[in-house]
Amino acid sequence: MESAENAGEHASPASVWEHLAPGVARRRLPHLDVTIGLVVGAEGVLLVDTGSTLREGAELRAQAEALTGREVTHLVLTHGHFDHVFGAAAFPGARVYGQRGLDDYLLREREALRESAVRYGTDPAQAQEAAAALVRPTDPVGGELTLDLGDRPVRLVHPGAGHTAHDLVVVVPGAGASDPVVMFCGDLVEESGEPQADADAVPAAWPAALDALLAIGGETGRYVPGHGAVVDARFVRAQRAALAERFAS
Repeated sequence: MESAENAGEHASPASVWEHLAPGVARRRLPHLDVTIGLVVGAEGVLLVDTGSTLREGAELRAQAEALTGREVTHLVLTHGHFDHVFGAAAFPGARVYGQRGLDDYLLREREALRESAVRYGTDPAQAQEAAAALVRPTDPVGGELTLDLGDRPVRLVHPGAGHTAHDLVVVVPGAGASDPVVMFCGDLVEESGEPQADADAVPAAWPAALDALLAIGGETGRYVPGHGAVVDARFVRAQRAALAERFAS
């Protein structure tokens, strides 16, 4: 029997990508339940995060091209942990966006990221390959940047520190007046487990970052966590309260 990590490469793209709104989709990778986002405009294709290995990145690239008929032109890295950035080298030619603190983090933490990948079950040879090919942002983002994919504006917003000091969220406004905002939250929000706070987390600032997400997405927004199922504003508020209690001084 094939492993869960390899099963996705043999599935059709349409069977593993979840439609969220016109031109917006996401899939959950078998390894660590990582969420990958896809936003399609008339002139550009944007992928949110890239998985844990070059092999996962190549699979995502092939599926995105099969779904859209075009190459991925923009990558957004929501933060620097290995399961979100190690597949980025599989997208040569794409512009790579990350919060401006991400570049220094990746430069400094390359070996620690490789070790973390192995610790969480990534094949050691694939972790080494991905770490050696680690891609740093070509386009750093400060507070906010709007990308025009052609009839589809996408906002990249740093809501403040939380899961890391360099979290970046992707805000996709509704295509029509009745369509909800879709927000790719990275690991600021997690549904399939308790939010992870490693040494690079900023716990005291995390609740305020979630307040910023709620102010953008509102009550009708669709909040896409870094791991797990799509959630609503009520879930984000509850997670915000739990984090505030968990990290209370």
